[in-house]
Amino acid sequence: MTTILGISGSLRAGSYNTALLRAAQALAAPGVTLEAVTLHGIPLYDGDVERRDGLPAAVLQLKQRIIASDGVLLVTPEYNSGIPGVFKNAIDWLSRPAADIPRVFGDRPFALAGASQGGFGTILSQDAWLSVLRKLGVRHWAGGTLMVSRATQVFDEDGALRDEAIRKQLGDFLNGFAAWIDGSGAGR
Repeated sequence: MTTILGISGSLRAGSYNTALLRAAQALAAPGVTLEAVTLHGIPLYDGDVERRDGLPAAVLQLKQRIIASDGVLLVTPEYNSGIPGVFKNAIDWLSRPAADIPRVFGDRPFALAGASQGGFGTILSQDAWLSVLRKLGVRHWAGGTLMVSRATQVFDEDGALRDEAIRKQLGDFLNGFAAWIDGSGAGR
């Protein structure tokens, strides 16, 4: 059994990225489990708070879910041609203390996907993530790309995926990532 933790980088109730993550859950091949989480409850990073109170409970819980997974799928929006602040903030918390980086991120398989209303998908956000992932020492899966553009046409008003070509692409992407995890000897 391969367990992938999918993290949506949007807090919006009607997020296309959360909808993309939910759609991916239904497309997981037998033997693959995709668990979906959001970043709700993670406060803005503050070193004084960390020093005084330690890591917030929401950060500790997410950190444990990452450690328990075989791989992580970051489903990222693109805000102002880059990484959404809420998503980067969560990663900043998760990398604390710095001594935990190898345990949480080190050599763990990661993949990137995303949806946006614009015509270029999330190409700039995904590109911006690469230096962050490299710094954290993850093993980035570059065997597939998933950048859903014009998301208002791909999802219906309830957030259901209505585009069959995207559904096939999403299933192929997710299951390709899972197969790569299995073949990489990354089981934890």
